[in-house]
Amino acid sequence: MARLKVTQKRSGIGGKQNQRDTLRTLGLKRIGDVVVKEDRPEIRGMVRTVQHLVVVEEVE
Repeated sequence: MARLKVTQKRSGIGGKQNQRDTLRTLGLKRIGDVVVKEDRPEIRGMVRTVQHLVVVEEVE
């Protein structure tokens, strides 16, 4: 199954509360943090919510 590498590139400060909560749910706490998640619709939806704050790459 494909996996997604999510890297936080911008701060959540000043964003909406749901965007900050989404970053925390993904496991991202600070700029430069990287997490690898399974490529599932739930994760894709979370990434879409904060797409302006993160960079996403597909990894095997």
